[in-house]
Amino acid sequence: MPLDVLALVLLGALLHATWNALVKAGSEKSLDAAMVALGASVVALVALPFVPLPPLAIWPYVLASLGIHFTYYQLVAAAYRAGDIGLVYPLMRGVAPLIVTASSGLILKEQVSTGAMVGILTICCGILTMAAEARHGGKRAILLALANALVIAVYTFVDGIGARVAGNPVAYTLWISLFPPIPLFAWAIARRGLRPVLFHVRHNWWRGLIGGAGSIGAYGLALWAMTKAPVATVAALRETAILFAIVISIVFLKEKVSIWRFAAACLIATGALLLKLL
Repeated sequence: MPLDVLALVLLGALLHATWNALVKAGSEKSLDAAMVALGASVVALVALPFVPLPPLAIWPYVLASLGIHFTYYQLVAAAYRAGDIGLVYPLMRGVAPLIVTASSGLILKEQVSTGAMVGILTICCGILTMAAEARHGGKRAILLALANALVIAVYTFVDGIGARVAGNPVAYTLWISLFPPIPLFAWAIARRGLRPVLFHVRHNWWRGLIGGAGSIGAYGLALWAMTKAPVATVAALRETAILFAIVISIVFLKEKVSIWRFAAACLIATGALLLKLL
């Protein structure tokens, strides 16, 4: 993998870990996830006038992505309510690239090299080691995390193909980021009522704006990388976000980190290095 692609995917991983930490730290997980989507939509709305109009061929992918991301945000919130971030996040992010790797040959006709396969499996082993070490969270959290791993794999394929069809990953990322707040807030208002939702937006707008900017930046970098390298390789490398999640948990959330998590972090870092060298 070229060094510039590697560096930008790692930057995207940092942004992804940051917005997930914001959702986990919030008091209302579903609304905070919706706020992140709203922040991304605001960023997209500001930036769209500066990118070319996409071809009509991308709209089936945009609409499919809208439905898939609605499900994704709901499962993120539900999983974080049910279990510890040390269990849920590694499972969601570790199982998804395994699914993508196993099926990319069939779906995308992409062949992953032996060296890349070793790197991918090393990253996934490290992430799953973290999940196994986590002490909090039960069966429900595990099932929700695994369900979302499948959803992540599906949107990875849909948006990876959509970005290639668009011919402009930045424009495609902006368009798919524009619409998700509509169903998310419609669902929230239907369940909670308008006043509580508006109250949360008024007091947590900063969380949504920061998280949304991180979300759109992280995903845009990943989609750009998928136009330059195999989707399975990018999908695995961006899961190094768990390394940044560890740093955030230690420095900002003051969580204790065991020797097993450090060992798992070393596995993830080794896998990322293998993706570059092999």
